[in-house]
Amino acid sequence: MTQRSIVRRVRGMDTADGAGVKLKRVIGQPALDMLDPFLLLDEFRSDQADDYIEGFPEHPHRGFETVTYMLAGRMQHGDNHGNRGDLGPGSVQWMTAGRGILHSEMPQQEEGLMWGFQLWVNLPATDKMVEPRYQDIPPGDIPVVHPVEGVTVRVIAGELAGAKGPVSAVATEPVYLDISLDAGARFDLTLPEGHSAFAYVFDGISAVVAGESLARSELAVLSKGDTVSFAAEGASRILLVAGRPLAEPVARYGPFVMNTPAQIHEAIADFRAGKF
Repeated sequence: MTQRSIVRRVRGMDTADGAGVKLKRVIGQPALDMLDPFLLLDEFRSDQADDYIEGFPEHPHRGFETVTYMLAGRMQHGDNHGNRGDLGPGSVQWMTAGRGILHSEMPQQEEGLMWGFQLWVNLPATDKMVEPRYQDIPPGDIPVVHPVEGVTVRVIAGELAGAKGPVSAVATEPVYLDISLDAGARFDLTLPEGHSAFAYVFDGISAVVAGESLARSELAVLSKGDTVSFAAEGASRILLVAGRPLAEPVARYGPFVMNTPAQIHEAIADFRAGKF
């Protein structure tokens, strides 16, 4: 067994996106531009309606996947293909943008806490122009396991303790876990050795990841290896995400992620021509 260690620490950067939604950008900022295959990680959390009420009006995507995980509040998704979906507490949407889509994500509340994550996952060159698809997963379809005493894990993608996450047919073979630790709990997690992986503490004061204390709103980039340890002095909650790196060139322009600048120019031209 090869223990993973922390090789880099990053704190979320306060910013805004969409129509002024306030959030913390953790991946996709100057301190951590990307972690192959992960292009972006945002945490949005506010109980002030002015911070989120304008939402994310219609905008394009091509060449990657967006993963929305709601912890509190409600958002409605809609796109230019006629798809509609509601995201409530505990639900997940894994959207493969592929060749191109125009979509919006708008709040379905005017007060109260809005809290969740959006992760962007790159697609391999062979899949960048596939037809768009959605995996809309309600809370009840996400298995909950207790691998050891004091540890509760929601398995969104990957496998743990005999449970398999509902996300399927994703090229990067992702692991996506929401790990809750009671005070004093300890837990060793097995991961695919070559996967890129990060841990992000999003509730509680801190947690111990790979033998080191990690504060709330701090992300740890993990080394290669097949095991990572977790512990907690006080109750805490951690997002653990891992995926197979693609090791391909990345050309990126806003909501378009391709392999070459020429493909980016083509994406812009197709968008302007109404081909999404």
